[in-house]
Amino acid sequence: MNDLQWKKRITLIASCICISACLQIFQAQFIYWRYSFFSEIWRWWTAHWVHVGWIHFLLNIIAFACFPFIFPHIQNRFIIVLLLVLAPLCSLTFYYLYPNIEAYAGLSGILHGLYVAAAFFYLKFRKERNFALLVLFLVMAKLAWENTFGQIGTAQLIGSPVLVEAHLVGAFWGAICAVIYLGYQQIVETNQIKD
Repeated sequence: MNDLQWKKRITLIASCICISACLQIFQAQFIYWRYSFFSEIWRWWTAHWVHVGWIHFLLNIIAFACFPFIFPHIQNRFIIVLLLVLAPLCSLTFYYLYPNIEAYAGLSGILHGLYVAAAFFYLKFRKERNFALLVLFLVMAKLAWENTFGQIGTAQLIGSPVLVEAHLVGAFWGAICAVIYLGYQQIVETNQIKD
């Protein structure tokens, strides 16, 4: 990455951190709230940027800030599109498939989606394939552990139960978004070769 790309990367991360911190101050107006799901649509996005507390905020923001540097080939526009698309997909999935979730706050579901989508994208780079497979394996192992044995340590640290369903939903939609994007890219490349 050249200097301009690094500056853009840092600007994206800093902007997201600032937005999340500002939303955190007015948390109650931005969390996922099932009972106002269709009347306050902004919550479909903002719920994923507010947290149950500042420790929760810090843990998720660190994982988000590391993401663009772990996957340097991922362009900022791809990250932004994923952030804009994954949030409502997760929120809609909560609403329709998990009616018992009345309230939700946190970026961890989106983070799982980002990491899975990036790992799928990295599979196309021969030199990065082993790393991508390792990331996918670790995410899948984490999801299997959480859905079998549950989360204990993180819940105590943030002072709130961890919604492991958010991680599963985020990873699922991240994989779907990546497969759609890679399929679209393949179609475009095939059409360019034919022309």
